[in-house]
Amino acid sequence: MTVDVHPRDDSAVSVSAAEALVRQLEGYGVEYVFGTCGHTNIALLDALGRSPITFVIARHEQAAAHAADGYARASGKPGVLLVHVGPGMMNAVTGVATAALDSVPLVAIAGDIPSYYHGRHPHQEVNLHADADQTAIYRPFVKRAWHVHRAEDLARFTERAFWTASSGRPGAVLLNVPMDLFSRRVAPAGHPLPAHEAAPALPADVAERIAVLLAEAERPLIYLGGGLRAAAGRRALLALAEHLDIPMAHSLMGKGTVPDDHPLLLGMPGFWGLRATNDYARSADVVLALATRFAETDASSWDPRHTWNLGAAGADGDTPGRLIQIDIDPAEIGRNYPVEIGAVADVTLAVQAVEAAVRKVRPEPAARPGLRERIRAARSELFERSRERGRDAAFPLRPERILADLREALPPDAMLVTDVGWNKNGVAQCYELPAEGRFITPGGASTMGFGPAAAVGVQIGAPGRVVVALVGDGGMSAQLPAVPMAVEQGLPVVFVVMNNRAHGTIADLQAANFGASHGCEFRDPDGRPYSPDFAALAEACGADGHRIDAPEALLPALRAAVAARRPAVLDVPMVNEPVPTPGHWNINDIYQGVFPGDSGHPTLPTS
Repeated sequence: MTVDVHPRDDSAVSVSAAEALVRQLEGYGVEYVFGTCGHTNIALLDALGRSPITFVIARHEQAAAHAADGYARASGKPGVLLVHVGPGMMNAVTGVATAALDSVPLVAIAGDIPSYYHGRHPHQEVNLHADADQTAIYRPFVKRAWHVHRAEDLARFTERAFWTASSGRPGAVLLNVPMDLFSRRVAPAGHPLPAHEAAPALPADVAERIAVLLAEAERPLIYLGGGLRAAAGRRALLALAEHLDIPMAHSLMGKGTVPDDHPLLLGMPGFWGLRATNDYARSADVVLALATRFAETDASSWDPRHTWNLGAAGADGDTPGRLIQIDIDPAEIGRNYPVEIGAVADVTLAVQAVEAAVRKVRPEPAARPGLRERIRAARSELFERSRERGRDAAFPLRPERILADLREALPPDAMLVTDVGWNKNGVAQCYELPAEGRFITPGGASTMGFGPAAAVGVQIGAPGRVVVALVGDGGMSAQLPAVPMAVEQGLPVVFVVMNNRAHGTIADLQAANFGASHGCEFRDPDGRPYSPDFAALAEACGADGHRIDAPEALLPALRAAVAARRPAVLDVPMVNEPVPTPGHWNINDIYQGVFPGDSGHPTLPTS
């Protein structure tokens, strides 16, 4: 008996599941897929090769994930990531988790071993103490993980994946596809996304109750997280704050929601917040919290002596403030502080409703004598101190000098993508972001290595704008594949490496608490400070390389890199000095052997 190994041509009535998936992605408006190739996903890559969708190839899956994340943040569309089985999808874990924890819509598509070999431990299957289940690796952080068992289900699961990633509180999802399913033939089927999304609004009676609390408060405060991005919501927020003369503070992720020069903006609270901001937050009698989870960094480790004193017995006998918390995710309501009013709603619709209700409750604008002047004085002092340090002519450069030259060289609408360390915390604290500018940083996971590759995705999502990756030498070393990716895609990303030849923030932390730094600084075999030549790396990759060898060399190099509209790396020697930390971080107590509940130390807040 002979067997025909070539399937019949039934393309008139069916296509491969890979081809059907690509058509579906096109129908959803997908323009870019980021990823790496592997034997489990090349059937899909083959179909993408005949599509207008651009495949952005990366040399490492973490770089691909961060680039897809950056694209989503810049464009507002879901990022799409394609990875290979086992080590491929595991390499992407950090990048996908970073997007997930920052509420960024991202659809990860992972190839898997053939469905009929499940549990036999074929090549690269994740199988040791249990039968294969690579989706379990992602389940702790994605919104949903689908494992496709039949090719006929792929289109339906894909529709669910895109809807889930983008609706409600956005986040990452996983679509896990055994490789044989990509090659099986299916009848093309339409699975359109819902044509309209009706986000949950704030009920009118709740909006009125909130309006009354705000109007009657003596020291109200509006606290912004990273979820308020829509222009309509931002306009309503400013109208509300200005009508009642309420100061505003923002989380790390909320920087840029309100212009840095707004007269009611206190800035950022927490570890790296202004003392004036922390003091006001601690003494506020009513706090309206919008789309924020009260992260530890923004809450001084939830110690009521330093930042937020809400809903429980006050520190040192102080009267606690009353919390109004609005979030699209019900799990965040009351997670870290007890609430008086908790509302699950779309933050833009909620702010609009509260602003309208406030004008009915209190038609005449309120005024708090001296408030704006006190805010202006505190903010001016912060920025002036930073500018003064930025005029320092020392070499290696002080970090504020790097920030000052960046501010002067960049156009107002530049997008600043940071990594972690001085480049994140210092920018959030003392970089005067222009109203048209954008600050993108890894908040929830605080991922070193985010900045370089994310900036590539940001540039793809915002092709006409100047994009700068402001990163440390540790972060740049962690994502060297970002430079050739930018070159291959023809993207004019400017990588500015704040090079202190160390994991500087941790080195400072160790030295402050233990008297010396060990294992945090890069040194050669003779003990001398060591660093790769990042400018030479750029040139080897086909990008422009700039070695900064004097303080006065940085500004012209930045201007030249911005003007050239080519990928460029600036290697900037920098002294290692800590970001000023006016707030409190519990880890310093831990290093000294002091723990919550010890004598003289408050217990953690309870909801």
